[in-house]
Amino acid sequence: MSPSLPLVTTTERRNRLGRRHRLAPSARAATVSQAADAVVALHATDAATVFLSARARLSEGGPDTIERALYEDVGLVRLLSMRNTLFAVSAELAPYVDSSTARGIAAKERRTLLKHLDEDGQGLDADWLARAEAAALDALDSRGPCTGSQLSAAVPALRQKITIGRGKKYETETGVATRVIRLLAADGRIRRDRPRGSWTSSQFRWVHTDPWPVVPATEARAEIARRWLRAYGPATEADLKWWTGWSLTDARKALAAVGPDQVRLEDGGTALVSPGDTAPEPAPEPWAALLPGLDPSGMGWSDRRFHLDPAHRPALFDYAGNIGPTVWWNGEIVGGWAQRPDGEIVWRLLGSPGRDAEQAVSAEAARLADWVGGARITPRFRTPLERELVA
Repeated sequence: MSPSLPLVTTTERRNRLGRRHRLAPSARAATVSQAADAVVALHATDAATVFLSARARLSEGGPDTIERALYEDVGLVRLLSMRNTLFAVSAELAPYVDSSTARGIAAKERRTLLKHLDEDGQGLDADWLARAEAAALDALDSRGPCTGSQLSAAVPALRQKITIGRGKKYETETGVATRVIRLLAADGRIRRDRPRGSWTSSQFRWVHTDPWPVVPATEARAEIARRWLRAYGPATEADLKWWTGWSLTDARKALAAVGPDQVRLEDGGTALVSPGDTAPEPAPEPWAALLPGLDPSGMGWSDRRFHLDPAHRPALFDYAGNIGPTVWWNGEIVGGWAQRPDGEIVWRLLGSPGRDAEQAVSAEAARLADWVGGARITPRFRTPLERELVA
């Protein structure tokens, strides 16, 4: 490692996180799309995460502001993409996410379903699947937004049952509706519309939509890498490979197209930043944040030691490596939070970040409680500390 490389300290990395991820009050975003773009994409596996992650980064606006962005303006859209996971991205970035990542997932989903149809032995094939998809789209055109069950009621083909793993220990009979709908969504031919129930619900209605414009895959991956480096740098090749789910070859080619600079880290390692992005990041004002489970700021790197004490990891992550609701102070995870059944927001600090931190976290918890109102939030991925706080 060359001593001539610029040094980026841990404090500077935390400064970048507070400012670039729009978490410091003076850095908060004016629009939902800006909030999403600040971290490239918002995790959307848990419906509430999109809202709570955007809330933490917005200068103003309630759940209705985010609902408008998702369902009226459609400035934010959900795509099955990085790591085969559902994300919400700005409409501007969506074609790049689609071409860089979602297209490959959609192709794999189609191959898998066709394989299951062939193995089922009922004579269902690619032509049958194409007719079923067309019938589903026709139903959406004639009926408007529909839930999966409403689509199944309207389209007989979606009520078809198939057997997976016939003759094997894991043999099971299943309907094709969910798989066909998932495939149409992965292909960009339908998108999630308003759910049944509140903003915390995942029972979405579906609407017919046009596929995204085609961007060459290499160009799309380079654009994703460029934006990711700006948001998460300093970071490593391994971090990008993990975050995107790309192959190592694709990650390296995308980084080569960006031409990042190399920097030294305080722990003695090296990492990459955007070209020319080596100047010290000015410190934002002191800030606290209560971020939801799977928030991008907690899931942006495979190596999170600069903002997370490894001793705190067992309390804040589930067995599969999903981060739960976290409390942040000046770019460092210092605790966790939860909402009790009666609506109370409760939190616990892990360690002793000081009285200023406690006061700021308390104020942020009150702000979150006011924003959430009567909604009730239970993370899809439960963690030891979150369970303990609501017990």
